Amino acid sequence: MDIEARMHEVEREIVSRRPEHSVDLALDRMAELVGLLGDPQRACPVIHITGTNGKTSTARMTDALLRSRGLRSGRFTSPHLVSIRERIVVDGAPVDPGRFVAAYEEIIPYVRLVDERHPAAMSFFEVLTGMAFAIFADTPVDVMVLEVGVGGRLDCTNVADGVVAVITPIAIDHTRLLGNTIEEIAEEKAGIIKPGATAVLAQQSLAAAEVLLRHAVEVAATVAREGAEFGVLSREQAVGGQQLTLRGLRGTYEDVFLPLFGLHQAGNAACALAAVEAFAGVSGEGQGALDADLVREAFAQVTSPGRLEVIRRSPTIIIDAAHNPAGMAATAAAIEESFTFSSLTGVFAASGDKDVPGILAELEPLLTDIVVTRNSSERSLDPGQTAELAAEIFGEDRVHPAARLDDAIDVAVTLADEAVAESGPGTGGVLVTGSVITAGDARRLLGPAGGELPPEPSASQPARHSFTAAELS
Repeated sequence: MDIEARMHEVEREIVSRRPEHSVDLALDRMAELVGLLGDPQRACPVIHITGTNGKTSTARMTDALLRSRGLRSGRFTSPHLVSIRERIVVDGAPVDPGRFVAAYEEIIPYVRLVDERHPAAMSFFEVLTGMAFAIFADTPVDVMVLEVGVGGRLDCTNVADGVVAVITPIAIDHTRLLGNTIEEIAEEKAGIIKPGATAVLAQQSLAAAEVLLRHAVEVAATVAREGAEFGVLSREQAVGGQQLTLRGLRGTYEDVFLPLFGLHQAGNAACALAAVEAFAGVSGEGQGALDADLVREAFAQVTSPGRLEVIRRSPTIIIDAAHNPAGMAATAAAIEESFTFSSLTGVFAASGDKDVPGILAELEPLLTDIVVTRNSSERSLDPGQTAELAAEIFGEDRVHPAARLDDAIDVAVTLADEAVAESGPGTGGVLVTGSVITAGDARRLLGPAGGELPPEPSASQPARHSFTAAELS
């Protein structure tokens, strides 16, 4: 059997396990697996990242900064946009099919042993986490950047002890698993802050901040807060992104170009910078500032696929993975700030277990029309149900149901083309959003090479240029 066929077979086996949305938060299965594997999660230092929104972008920025400093990095993030291999990245590139298969075949006997010992078999996400640890230890990498799956305290990535714990903004999400209040959710996410670690905290609501700070004190962690110990000193719009001045824990970094849109991404950049500065400190590299040129070079080459990503032009089509009200509010603010559409049509598909009315309410002021559809997930809300919810917020005349995502995009593009014909280039656009799965499906339909993500630029590679709506139209 050739490697591509075996890769597809392995992926089917992994996906057939308990899915990500069927979460049984517990550490016992994962702790047993890594014990059988020789504790690969302890092979090198860990930067651990949780929060409600911004985790993956922050992980990608942290990874870019580490690699700019000559460190070999392993990055584990979720969910994926197109390929399952995107979740396990070494030195900026998803692991190749051969290595993915080899890691699975290495750990699966131990996974089955754990399955036999517990009432619930190991899940899709637990198996991938074990594979990531094994790959990072075998490479070996100098540092792991781990994104939490759900919560923190009982997430299976928490068998690792992060020397730096990053907590991005906390909002209401995953209430069935984490609780119905900000305080309850913050308590779960605070669980990644380990004794003696450095906790890098993004801007938080007062309720979340109080919980996080109390936990940090209890475990004698050092705390670095956005807006106090570090943060964004200034930001200006720039072609294809924004120009920042960042105050880190060890210095101030001017003229930092970030090829991503929105205030939220500037905050993510500040957190990533503070995390790498803190990591440099615990790694015994003294207390001086990082090399400013390397910082600028790393940020200039950052990509965050599926996060306000311009995927097509004429008309401009943007895909975005926002899937809760707080994330959609940040997306809407970034589009209003960074683009100049007079008409923007949304293509929307979300999971039925999300706060769909809350997400739609954040979108309503931004959109001229909305085309509601479904994505490839079995959890996707039926377009008819979505249309009923949307009509209550947008009014029936602005809501257009479509049974399939490709049809929905066609409808939205037609509406955008009409706006361009009426008002000129750059005036009409399309935003495809509502879920990471929706963004990934759109990338498969519209992106090059079936949407597969290329390796990320390193310090020696030129960055790919992002474009504003005006440039693309």
